[in-house]
Amino acid sequence: MILYEYPLHERIRTWLRLEDLFDKTLFFIGAKDARSHHAALLAIFELVDVTARAEMKTELIQELERQRNALDVLRNNPAVDVKRLDGVLTRINRTLAELYAMTGKIGQHVRDNEWLMIIKGRSGIPGGVCSFDLPSYHYWLYSPQVSRSDDLMRWLSPLLPLKAAVDVVLDLLRKSGQVSHHQAVQGQFQLMLGGRSAHLVRVSLRDEDQCAPEVSANKYAINIRFIVLDRAQKPRTCEEDVPFDLTFCNL
Repeated sequence: MILYEYPLHERIRTWLRLEDLFDKTLFFIGAKDARSHHAALLAIFELVDVTARAEMKTELIQELERQRNALDVLRNNPAVDVKRLDGVLTRINRTLAELYAMTGKIGQHVRDNEWLMIIKGRSGIPGGVCSFDLPSYHYWLYSPQVSRSDDLMRWLSPLLPLKAAVDVVLDLLRKSGQVSHHQAVQGQFQLMLGGRSAHLVRVSLRDEDQCAPEVSANKYAINIRFIVLDRAQKPRTCEEDVPFDLTFCNL
């Protein structure tokens, strides 16, 4: 199955972007070669930009505390696995402690590094980080791999409490949904919400269905159009019936 996720709230959209960037950064750091470490550094720059909003940490703390309070009430419910519940609450408490321990403006350690800011500025220019543009960066890229990895983790580490928080919140969000099975007739599907709300919509397709969903939603309905990719022309609506799984997720 191929899974597509569509955030219906701005905060969820930002958290999904952070999740994607953290995953890419850690992947490229682990790849160890110079080109991958260049990609890792660019991803760190993107993380710094995405997390620049002052409310970022506050919103995550508020959501985690809300989830902790809601889960704590379930302790006296005989249908709840207390051991599993305690594991989730421990994870939330640990993540909250890491967030509260963060000081100063998020990403300021990167902004205060003049050398990194020169690289960031040049990276916005097509081909702007060639060896003749930034010989010091070229030297760094060909320094020992362990040294580069240590540098990248040092620049990434102050941001990792945000990764832990986003991982917890998105995990709770995704596990909140119930899957339902549907079919889009000639690639088109509409579902009236009837007062139901969602923060995230997940659409799952079989690998062999050669199309992708485009989702739009308002407080009244959700609309899904399945499109066929044409690598030379604008994507067109699929003319065949498409079976799919739909999940509404809420915090």
